[in-house]
Amino acid sequence: MHPSEVLFQGKRQPLLLPACDHYAGSEKLMLKSMALQQELGPLFDITFDCEDGATAGAEPEHAQMIVRLLGGDGNRHNRIGVRVHDVDSPFFDGDLAVIVGGAAQRLAYVVLPKANGAADVARAIEAINLHAARAGRVTPMPVHVLVETHGALREADAIAAQPQVECLSFGIMDFVSSHYGAIPGAAMRTPGQFTHPLVVRAKLEMAAACHAHGKVPSHNVTTDIKDSAVVANDAQRAAAEFGFTRMWSIHPDQIKPILKAFTPRLSEVNEATNILTEGKNASWGPISQNGRLHDRASYRYYWTVLQRAKLAGLALPDAAAALVNDPQPAT
Repeated sequence: MHPSEVLFQGKRQPLLLPACDHYAGSEKLMLKSMALQQELGPLFDITFDCEDGATAGAEPEHAQMIVRLLGGDGNRHNRIGVRVHDVDSPFFDGDLAVIVGGAAQRLAYVVLPKANGAADVARAIEAINLHAARAGRVTPMPVHVLVETHGALREADAIAAQPQVECLSFGIMDFVSSHYGAIPGAAMRTPGQFTHPLVVRAKLEMAAACHAHGKVPSHNVTTDIKDSAVVANDAQRAAAEFGFTRMWSIHPDQIKPILKAFTPRLSEVNEATNILTEGKNASWGPISQNGRLHDRASYRYYWTVLQRAKLAGLALPDAAAALVNDPQPAT
């Protein structure tokens, strides 16, 4: 049988999203981001920003501009989302009416900032669904939630459990600021962001909540936009030490280092291919390879390695491509 038919029986397959989420808050930057996405393909998502990354004072016009871009030819892959204002903002309903109401079919997801808990998220989702339904969208609108308040962190598990939520994203600057000086500003960047106990705790709890429900944890931004080595180091640590599978970008030069850090190495892909091929030949029973036991528990891990490699656009060995692409069980 095919891996997707066997390995997740009775379980929900974990969601997978492109490893980089690139934020753009002005029309100029949005157009540049779209051009890069057309060049590279849908290897990274773009989030059009209506909130902190956008200019204040022209919110309705900004929303209309986003609708125009979402509906244009530049949105070739339909992998562009939008960060709206928070649910208590006077601009929240207007964002949804204009953007979801005007581009529901082309919008990849909606990002909710500054939620104070699961109730805020549920209230926002209800409003999103209302506007999406009015616009004729049939499938549920995916929702991403920024974890940047004490309440959202406290209820991260309940937020991740909501079916329409597919990603939790850590907002480190608002989170640190919400401690009013008790966490130093140095904890917003490396090395402090990976060593300060309160920040480490927040990242780990959020990532754990995501993985418990098969959702995607997205790491916070690297504010250093001049040194690509810094973002590469941050991405590697986020993936290897904290369990993140996605990360923000705020500059085009950050996109490729993030993608590289989160893409499985060729040696991992080859190992996964060999193990899954032998497992399939053994009808997904236990096997021994290089003196190590493998069964369906480890097969699930290696299946995810191949899926992540495919999502990142990595050229897969023929045997791996057959495993990933064949949707039918073996006969």
